[in-house]
Amino acid sequence: MPGSPAVEIEVGGHSVRVSNPDRVYFPDRGETKLDLVHYYLSVGEGIVNALRERPCMLHRYPTGVGGEKVHQKRLPAGAPPWMETVRVFFPRYSRTADELCVTELAHVIWAVQMSTVEFHPWNSRRQDTEQPDEWRIDLDPMPEASYRRVRTVAHVAHEVLDELGAVGWPKTSGGSGMHIYVRIRPEHGFEDVRRAAAAFAREVERRAPQEATTTWWRRDRDPAAVFVDYNQNTRDHTIAAAYSVRGNPQGTVSTPLAWNEVDDANPEDFTIATVPARYAVKGDLHAGIDEAVFDLAPLLEWADRDEREGLPVPPHEEEQG
Repeated sequence: MPGSPAVEIEVGGHSVRVSNPDRVYFPDRGETKLDLVHYYLSVGEGIVNALRERPCMLHRYPTGVGGEKVHQKRLPAGAPPWMETVRVFFPRYSRTADELCVTELAHVIWAVQMSTVEFHPWNSRRQDTEQPDEWRIDLDPMPEASYRRVRTVAHVAHEVLDELGAVGWPKTSGGSGMHIYVRIRPEHGFEDVRRAAAAFAREVERRAPQEATTTWWRRDRDPAAVFVDYNQNTRDHTIAAAYSVRGNPQGTVSTPLAWNEVDDANPEDFTIATVPARYAVKGDLHAGIDEAVFDLAPLLEWADRDEREGLPVPPHEEEQG
């Protein structure tokens, strides 16, 4: 049976031709590729704010989320001339990649036309990709940890951030965890940001030793604990952006929260079917993130203290056995 006719979507002065608009991408409710386009149009300012000027890896599902998943660093072939990229270098392979660099909503919609479901940006921007401006706190529950425990650890993290004078911007991960972002001055390399993130994670663990862990080796972690994953601040590690859809049958969305929503918000409630109406009422809850910039100096002092006390520098992923 032939596919449905392509449709033309006008976005910010650009025309994006969406092929196979009726292809089902999310089987639980039957949403299609065109439904995904309309979702991203509905949260346009929010997704652009989350991706703006950042190298972005794409998670593509050419036949929908039940089919093959393609992790794509390079901008897909056939891009129109108005698409933008940023070139990044990968020392391990001595290669470069021209990654998508979103500056307007049409860039997002064209990527969706190319079967992108998830957007995974770097925590640095095009102006200097080696100087992160975003510190990411990833609360990753182990298999036996409840979401209630994730909430508990999030509140402890919030308490520590408040004491530091840092503003944390929480969001659901779209899965079983939670992310908290902090805007930082782009004055440090990835290694220092990672050290600072590890020092913060240890402080959260000290305050909630029954709930939180920083044990790096997965096999050694308490299966009911929440791992405060500092390694998400490593160069070229990416996680789903605010307002990014996740590649699961329900079409869940990594959704920004207000802190007073954390105790009642359930990740499965935020999907491409529900977030547009929420966004229409609340707008982008991360809209002010660029105005709340934190200086990492206190956390780097914590990192120096921890290292003097004999706490080992966390291993990089490639150093693990």
